[in-house]
Amino acid sequence: MYELEKSNLQRCSKYVIHILRPSYVKGFMTTYLQPEVAERILSEESKSVTAAAQVFLDQVCLLDELGWYQALLDALEAEDYKGLCEALKGWDFQTLESTKEHRVLLDRIEPRFTKLIKPRDLLLHLGDCLRKRECEEILAIENLKGQIAAAERLTDCLKRSDKQNWFKLLKSALFSCELTEALQLLEPDTESSMSKMEVGDEEEGETVMTVSFQYTEQSDDDDGMLMSSNPLTPSETPPTSATGEKSRGGEKKMREYQRELAEPVFQGKNTVICAPTGCGKTVVALAICEQHLKVKGKGAKVVFMATKVDVFNQQYKLFQEHFQEKDPDIRIDGLCGNQGDQLSMKVVMENNDIIVLTPQILVNAMARGEVPSLSCFSLLILDECHNTTGKHPYNIIMTSYLDAKLSTEQNGQHLPQIVGLTASVGIGSFKNQSEAENNICQLCASLDSRIISTIHTNTDELQSYVHTPDKEFFLVQKRHIDPFIRIIHDIMAKIEGLAKTVYNIESLSSIENRDYGSQKYEQWIVDVQKKCRVLQLKDQEEESRVCRALYNYTEHLRKYNDALIINEDARTKDALEYLSSFIQQVKNAGHDKTERQLTAYFDGCTAGFVQRGQKENPKLDMLQYILEEQYRQNDETKSVLFVRTRALADALKSWMEESDSLKFLKPGVLIGRGRKSSQLTGSGMTLNSKKGVLDSFKSFDNQSKILIATSVADEGIDIPQCNLVLMYEYVGNVVKMVQVRGRGRAQGSKCILVSDKKDRIDKEKHNMEKEKIVERAIRNLQDTPTEMLRKMEVFQRGDKVCRDMVKMVPERPRTEGSYQLLCSKCKKHSCYTDDIRVLQVVLLERSRIVGARCTGLCQELQRCWLFHAQQCHHPTDIQLTGHNCGKRWSQHGPAHFPSPDELRLF
Repeated sequence: MYELEKSNLQRCSKYVIHILRPSYVKGFMTTYLQPEVAERILSEESKSVTAAAQVFLDQVCLLDELGWYQALLDALEAEDYKGLCEALKGWDFQTLESTKEHRVLLDRIEPRFTKLIKPRDLLLHLGDCLRKRECEEILAIENLKGQIAAAERLTDCLKRSDKQNWFKLLKSALFSCELTEALQLLEPDTESSMSKMEVGDEEEGETVMTVSFQYTEQSDDDDGMLMSSNPLTPSETPPTSATGEKSRGGEKKMREYQRELAEPVFQGKNTVICAPTGCGKTVVALAICEQHLKVKGKGAKVVFMATKVDVFNQQYKLFQEHFQEKDPDIRIDGLCGNQGDQLSMKVVMENNDIIVLTPQILVNAMARGEVPSLSCFSLLILDECHNTTGKHPYNIIMTSYLDAKLSTEQNGQHLPQIVGLTASVGIGSFKNQSEAENNICQLCASLDSRIISTIHTNTDELQSYVHTPDKEFFLVQKRHIDPFIRIIHDIMAKIEGLAKTVYNIESLSSIENRDYGSQKYEQWIVDVQKKCRVLQLKDQEEESRVCRALYNYTEHLRKYNDALIINEDARTKDALEYLSSFIQQVKNAGHDKTERQLTAYFDGCTAGFVQRGQKENPKLDMLQYILEEQYRQNDETKSVLFVRTRALADALKSWMEESDSLKFLKPGVLIGRGRKSSQLTGSGMTLNSKKGVLDSFKSFDNQSKILIATSVADEGIDIPQCNLVLMYEYVGNVVKMVQVRGRGRAQGSKCILVSDKKDRIDKEKHNMEKEKIVERAIRNLQDTPTEMLRKMEVFQRGDKVCRDMVKMVPERPRTEGSYQLLCSKCKKHSCYTDDIRVLQVVLLERSRIVGARCTGLCQELQRCWLFHAQQCHHPTDIQLTGHNCGKRWSQHGPAHFPSPDELRLF
């Protein structure tokens, strides 16, 4: 059986054994090979990967089990061996053969090459040709064995890469990291070859730039992150950068107002540094770290935390550049994402002086016991520290800090110094200055910071570098007549009526006064769907039918509600396209009787609808007028347009591209990376795609003049050229207002709010008044430090009492036994928890479905699971039924949900 495949595999074995690392397809081996054979292959791999791959291939060619060849292809594709997988599918190895000369070259120069490269720096640029697992292994090797060993592993991974463009990416990475000597080994004529490479890649549509997306509060101009070493005075030329002075290489020098911000920290006090966006708080943080390392000496251990992975990448790079010039002996490492699960925090702590990470990494390390106490560190710096509330990782970390501080059993442990960085401490809701002071004291209590550092003395210098945009408001009239709204309202009323014939949906949610096309209606839908997950009827078949029908009805209502929101802010055309895309997905998924009825409603009610033109929305007319007027006055304008949803971002992009007077703007879209998104905007943006959009927007050749962004851009992103910030129905709290306004860094910037709701404009004006209240509250607290400390102590001890009371409540005992996995939409059985473990995420075409692969004899069950997932559309939420006792559990119910030890689901 499979004689042809076996014969072809043996004939093309040289490609397989020189690319494949058998341990990466361990799941395939444990399923189809004998345990002792798999162990022998893995043991051989520790001596020679190629020899192990040959043994693996020989054993595979002895298989006779049905389906093994397709399983091998699936395993290769799952581990990102896409080049090898495609070659095996078509038995065409020309693409792999075309990279042979590059492998030979790299093999020849390897002894010299590995001594010239810096693996950790190169990995930031090689994400498209290396697997994530390979990157993690290289970083681990560098931490344990050093740079040369890591360079050897990196080189081996490159030689075994099945990506066609790996050699181009390598040269580009060397060029970006300024590793000229190593680059010359690959291409003696470095300058001309790099020029040709960039032109060629542009024609082929490939990406050879840095794959990590990096941005921060500092400017990103042609001179790097900061100004030149001999800048003009503010009176001679107003600078575009507000971050600090650049001396040599990546080292940063402070301005006087930055020294003023850092002074309390230099004195060893816990401090919250509050200063405007764009003033260079990261430069202050670098200076604080530098001074702290000098004072503490070998006992210093610094942690800098950034809340977002995007910002982490930029800050990590800044720290490396600064200390590379200042003191190369200072050891710096960075951790984010899944790296914290793959690398030992204990090892990272022992081998580095400064650690840049996302806060969840530290939370996880503390939970695992790798960080027994925060006393392991001497300084913690929390960027965007206003997030230290609720269940945010910052607050979890500081809770541990405060518990240790207030404990009577500290055993002589010395807690680290705390420094918070923020543009606004105006957190929470408040009506007057007294309430604002209480909120600020609560934040300072959570951060255990006795000092709020602001700029008092050097305000003139600050104003010469930091430009606050002028705020303008445009109140627009709403549509007078809109037949689309009437049609959609009729459809939604019919669907609600159908749902009520199946079950009394009004009894499932207490949310009232829900208007179509509102966020409150969306909340009602979410509430109903949650209650359906725990709905129990005597008849199991009836329960399944009711839950499946209610899910279908509410999901269609959700899409119509989304369409109304799109129609309110964009064109009717965009709303119709959004609905059409959803209806087409339903039809393509083999829809049942209920879904056929629902799609018929849409086809019947919208078939005769007549479009009324692209400028039918008065808000779009106003937005068009603002943009045309702004670019008429200054054709070099750079704009950021903030919107509330991803679907609206995509709709406005289409509107601009189809408008004769606005298509020259070449709009880019910047959205988050979350899985859940609109039908029109796909499944979010990767770090690489974000970087491409930002590079196009920041470039001086006018590739893109406007960036349409969601909330992902209101913190951390820095665009020094931006001189127009547009808020399209985009209003939040005081902190959000300060952050969004701060995106306009250029002199003479404007910040404009466009809305057809007077209360929304009034709220933004109220935020401006609240900002002034916060400023007065800060000044008053600074003038009365004794009162501030008294309030902080009350908050800290009160919070400690609450936490102690929670700890006194006994934990609910775990329930033993297997659990049955049910689809939360139709309550059909999928499998038992004993049957599954997580190997990878499976995304099904035409559906945002997440499945799980099962082990051993459960391959048939796996196919049933995925088929069931495809039929149910969204089985990511599960209900659990105890296999032994029949008792039900639910993600959203009050009962205990199995821990990761009991149930390993992603």
